[in-house]
Amino acid sequence: MADEFMKGLALFALGGLGWITFGAWYRTPSYYEVVQLVNAPEGVNTVYGEIGVLVGDVLYWLMILGPLTFWILIPISRELRGSIGDDAAN
Repeated sequence: MADEFMKGLALFALGGLGWITFGAWYRTPSYYEVVQLVNAPEGVNTVYGEIGVLVGDVLYWLMILGPLTFWILIPISRELRGSIGDDAAN
């Protein structure tokens, strides 16, 4: 159980740090504005800029779905599999 927690935590940390990094590069027009990291990308007119925006979005979803998978979905599936196995034994 501890290794699932660490895997989820690692995906959360890596996804969050990557999302903050790419968000700062492509989504923050000014550090004095209230809304940062969630703005629409501005001035992205190269292939590398588009790849950077895409990687930032992928890292955001990795930050959300990685811990959700390892902290909630995998333990629930193990519990369901165990309860189904217990019902078949009776």
